[in-house]
Amino acid sequence: MTLTVSETDSSSLRNPDMTETLPSSELSLLAKLEAANKLIESDSKSLNSLQSSAHSRKSSDTSQISLNSGASSVGEEDVWSTWASIVTDWEASQKRKGPTVKELVRKGIPHHFRAIVWQLLCGASDADKKQYAEYIKATSACEKVIRRDIARTYPEHDFFKEKDGLGQEALFNVMKAYSLHDREVGYCQGSGFIVGLLLMQMPEEEAFAVLVQIMQQYRMRDMFKPSMAELGLCMYQLENIVQEQIPELHLHFQSQSFQTSMYASSWFLTLYTTALNLTLSCRIMDVFLSEGMEFIFKVAIALLTIGKDTLLSLDMEAMLKYFQKELPQKVENDADGLFNLAFQVKINTKRMKKMEKEYADLRKKEQEEMVELRRLRSENRLLKKRNELLEAESAELADRLVRGQVSRAEEEETSYAIQSELLALRRAHLEVSHQLENANEEVRALSLRLQENNPDNSLESNNSRQNSFDELIMKEEALKQRDEMVSCLLEELVKVRQGLAESEDVIRNLKTKIQELEEDKKRLRETTTDNSVAHLQDELIASKLREAEASLSLKDLKQRVQELSTQWQRQLSEQRNDPAQSQDSGAKKLLFWESGRSQDLQKLEEELMTTRIREMETLTELKELRLKVMELETQVQVSTNQLRRQDEESKKVKEELEEALVRERELANKAREQQHRYSDLESRMKDELMNVKIKFTEQSQTVAELKQEISRLETKNSEMLAEGELRSNLDESDRVRDLQDKVAELKAEFPTPITSPETEPWKWIA
Repeated sequence: MTLTVSETDSSSLRNPDMTETLPSSELSLLAKLEAANKLIESDSKSLNSLQSSAHSRKSSDTSQISLNSGASSVGEEDVWSTWASIVTDWEASQKRKGPTVKELVRKGIPHHFRAIVWQLLCGASDADKKQYAEYIKATSACEKVIRRDIARTYPEHDFFKEKDGLGQEALFNVMKAYSLHDREVGYCQGSGFIVGLLLMQMPEEEAFAVLVQIMQQYRMRDMFKPSMAELGLCMYQLENIVQEQIPELHLHFQSQSFQTSMYASSWFLTLYTTALNLTLSCRIMDVFLSEGMEFIFKVAIALLTIGKDTLLSLDMEAMLKYFQKELPQKVENDADGLFNLAFQVKINTKRMKKMEKEYADLRKKEQEEMVELRRLRSENRLLKKRNELLEAESAELADRLVRGQVSRAEEEETSYAIQSELLALRRAHLEVSHQLENANEEVRALSLRLQENNPDNSLESNNSRQNSFDELIMKEEALKQRDEMVSCLLEELVKVRQGLAESEDVIRNLKTKIQELEEDKKRLRETTTDNSVAHLQDELIASKLREAEASLSLKDLKQRVQELSTQWQRQLSEQRNDPAQSQDSGAKKLLFWESGRSQDLQKLEEELMTTRIREMETLTELKELRLKVMELETQVQVSTNQLRRQDEESKKVKEELEEALVRERELANKAREQQHRYSDLESRMKDELMNVKIKFTEQSQTVAELKQEISRLETKNSEMLAEGELRSNLDESDRVRDLQDKVAELKAEFPTPITSPETEPWKWIA
């Protein structure tokens, strides 16, 4: 841990007036701090040694808090001395003066003590600092995302403004190290602002150690997990606290559909570093490290209380703008008022734990509902598939039904035609039989007449009658034969049609078999021979080659044997045909010469035979060796052919595998397209259903309006009819009155004479 003190502060501490008021222990401590400050300033690796305005800690907004004014006031001198004593003996001061340290933290930690006090408050360890060097050397999967977001972190601050500058590199190193330290959390965008605030106060190693403690000890790790369950819990707790302490504002938020996460999520994720200026953010970090997450809730309630009157008169968009611009400016003008109001806010820990349990129950219910929703969606998908299958089956059954009905209609038409033909033939048969009976009756009548008129010619008439009967019998037989022929023809027609149907079925089956055989033939042509068949062919070729070689070698051996036999016969014949030797020596000499010569000849013959036999043996061995060489060559050739075939087969298999992969990809793409189409169709169906419902409601409204109009018109019509009747009655009454007036006028003009019985009425009228 490092503690930095500026030169102005150290010079102010050298003031003799101030040194007289301080005890000796504090003076020794200040001397040590001054020496440490000189060492740090002389160190080239220290960030405080950089004097440029772009990268110095003094250029940050937090470092603008100068201690020059403190040299003139005794109160700030006391604060410095108290903080120096607390820092030197932190554990003892925590045990003895716990409430005093808390109150001092609430008033604000001096800028130059802030780095070491933050580390002491959160309990940063040296082990994390040692691990930091190892993390810097490693590589993280989040480096690209971190590089992208670095430029968005404090873009207007001098320390982080320059691209690839010292501030951005330090921020990148700390964020990368933590992404490697906690791989479950990795990197989250809001944590960069917290790291930037830490880097404004301390070096990289110490900032990393403080960040680790903030994540682990202050519930921030759960806040930055991918699920962000802790953030949802904080939003739920804040909403309930607002409902309890500021109910009017809560009702206004609900009426405007203004969710808590819309304005408070950045407060909890960045600890107000993005909402307020750096001075307020540092003070909030002071109290946060001292009191924990509870103070973040208090600051949120204080901010809402300050802006309550204005928020109640705004809508949702205006409230968002107010939280982003107007409220921070209003709070910056009265920072002490904000903190005093926040310290006055009371939060019940039991109530917070109860809300945590309630939120856990709600999350559990939501997860169960999500599981149920997924199950219902899967069931819906399966039901839709079953529905599609059933629709396909129903369509197939409908097609089969239509085909069956068509075939039945055709059969009924054919049967109806056959029945009509039968009816026509029966009618013709009945007519012919009726005509035959009439003819028989006429013949009988004529025969009777002839018998009566010509008794002499009875024989002739009998003969003629017999002839006519024979003719009639012949006609009847002919008609019967005709009927039989018709019935036979009908039966043959039915049989022929059945045979045609059977032949058509046979032709169809034969065509299908021919197609199957052609496909098998094509498949056999396309497919290569099996490896075993190729191996047998190679072995057959090799065996034929061996047989040919063996036959050639046998022929050579036979020729050699024949040559040897001929030579042997020739030798024997030469021995037999040799003339008798001269008789110039004695009998003993002759006998001795013949015996020696025969022995030499036998030896020569034996040697010759042995040489011949050796020659034959060597030849046979040579042939065997040649045969072995040929066998080996054939085996090599067979193995090369097998390897070549295996290579070709492996290439074909690879090509087929690639084609299968391409097909699989195409099918996957098609499946995705089908899914997209299905989702589009679902959305279209939903839109169409909504449109249909809207149209139905509109039509129902129009129908109701038309009904009202019809009822109104009917009432108007009845009123008009009543008015017409009244008007007609009034007209008739007016006419009656006019007629009465006219009658009165006529009576007045023409007085009635006294009628007598002698005067006739028609004369009076004239």
